[in-house]
Amino acid sequence: MSWDLATTEAVGLGVVLAAVAVLIVRLRRRRSDWRAEAEVALADCVSLIDLLKALQQHRGLSTGWLAGDRQFETRMQARRRNIDAMMSVVVRAAEHESGQLRPCFMVQEANLFRHRWRELIDRLPNSTPEQNIAAHTQQIEVLTGMIASLGEARLELPAVGSLPTGVIRNFAYRLPALAECLGQARALGSAAAAAGRCSPVARVRLMFLANRAERLLRQAADAERECASVRTACHQVDRLAQTLRTAILGDRLTTIAADTFFAIATDAIDQVFEWIRVDGDALSYMLESRDCETPVSASRLGSI
Repeated sequence: MSWDLATTEAVGLGVVLAAVAVLIVRLRRRRSDWRAEAEVALADCVSLIDLLKALQQHRGLSTGWLAGDRQFETRMQARRRNIDAMMSVVVRAAEHESGQLRPCFMVQEANLFRHRWRELIDRLPNSTPEQNIAAHTQQIEVLTGMIASLGEARLELPAVGSLPTGVIRNFAYRLPALAECLGQARALGSAAAAAGRCSPVARVRLMFLANRAERLLRQAADAERECASVRTACHQVDRLAQTLRTAILGDRLTTIAADTFFAIATDAIDQVFEWIRVDGDALSYMLESRDCETPVSASRLGSI
């Protein structure tokens, strides 16, 4: 009887251990699959963010050109060719999403995005600066939505407890949104400087953009440990906001050349994109590390 009981206990223990082993294998496979998907999504986000930066530059250059400053034309044409070559990244990201149960966006949406870019270019010579800004901004809103969706669905939600949520949100949402605020300010401010005056509508919009940019900057800085890229970005954004308020919004006539304002705004935007790059590199490092499943605090980011 005792022998039978011992045998039964041993068999039962063996079944439990086998079940635990199967569960561990499945969990490891699931974590491995999540990491692989996250790495693909992160790479797609990086490519889309590069396109975002190029579209913002084209918006500022083309708006200044339409406002009468022909110095922007050569750079505008060069940036347009660059964007044409980069448009395939949107389709590639959509193709990666096509295998997901709930895709963030579809291939049809990516093709429509490319089509609307060509329409924008075809209409550009006959557009007003205001129409051009609106058309570019509509495209950029679609693009930032794609980036934010990928960040939330493929990085933030699957990585709860494994990657710092604040850094993911900065990388995929807050900092691209901040860059877009500054990009709109660059386009509107460059047009005002080129025209020699700031219209009442542009004045209201620029004040809103400056305030929102400062708010997003504070939120992003609060989510991460302060480091060189954060300090530099804060300094450059503050400089741009001060230039806007004194040289563009301070008087009825602007007191700054369009090219000078464009350069100041570009310095601020470039520093925000540098911050995005640092966050992207940190997330990539954490995904590749063996202890990716271990919760990582945002305070460790500065040491990576």
